[in-house]
Amino acid sequence: MSSEYLTPSNEKNDVASATENKDGQSSANNGETETLSKKQRKKLMRHQKWEEERNLRKQKRKEKRQKRSLERKNQGEEGGEFEGRKRLRKEVTPSSPLRLVIDCSFDNLMMFKDVRKLHKQIQRCYSVNRRAAHPVQFYLTSLGGQLKQNMDKTDEGWVNWKDITVKTEAYHEVVVKEELVYLTSDSPNVLTELDETKAYVIGGLVDHNHHKGITFKRAQELGIDHAQLPLNSFVKMNSRKVLAVNHVFEIILVYLEKGNWQEAFFTVLPLRKGAIPLGQEGIATEDEEESDRDTETVTPNTTGNEQDQQ
Repeated sequence: MSSEYLTPSNEKNDVASATENKDGQSSANNGETETLSKKQRKKLMRHQKWEEERNLRKQKRKEKRQKRSLERKNQGEEGGEFEGRKRLRKEVTPSSPLRLVIDCSFDNLMMFKDVRKLHKQIQRCYSVNRRAAHPVQFYLTSLGGQLKQNMDKTDEGWVNWKDITVKTEAYHEVVVKEELVYLTSDSPNVLTELDETKAYVIGGLVDHNHHKGITFKRAQELGIDHAQLPLNSFVKMNSRKVLAVNHVFEIILVYLEKGNWQEAFFTVLPLRKGAIPLGQEGIATEDEEESDRDTETVTPNTTGNEQDQQ
């Protein structure tokens, strides 16, 4: 018989063989699936679903971007200001002509840990000035030594700071002496208002009362004006009257906005300092009594001592 023809028995064997192969493959797949735990199967299904919906998600993102773009365009045509995810700087008046100068010439008088504290206070000053309703002209003078090394090492981005003037020269070499006013509480002169034609100098010194009166003495030696903030005229404090560099800086910013010294003091001074309006009795809390332990924003002295710091 020709090989082209199959006998009924051969045909039956071939069908059986095909069935066996199919069943064997199916059994292998089932065996692979059966080896997965219930948790693994669910995870596999979720992954498959995530892959299947990839294009759909991409399309939704595209539509969302187009919608935001259209909103920005529409608001721009209406003269509005669009505020996206990035917070915009609030509307401010033009920068005040008043200048605030941090004198960084005390680098050799501080331990490195205190230099780091001064750096943090300067960072705070920069930050609040950028957000202030009436930002001032901000100066850093005599920058060098340990302070600059720490800034370069821990905050490389400081070189890109905006709205600040950084000088290696001393403040009296940057601003004419007639326009300078050194803030120090040893001064017999008390500020009643700020003169926007002046440059007010804050001593950048964290010394824990080791160099009493040094900023007042330097102001006298240079023959420049000096004054103290009117703290004693408005505030009674249950703890030491020590203000950090950033406290002095912020008080002046708030005063420029509010025009009220008392409001400026009580907006800025930490609660644990126990500050109360002059004439009112108050009892220091346990936190206030322990405020001397704070080494970041309370203890640091920017002009040399308790009386010298403004």
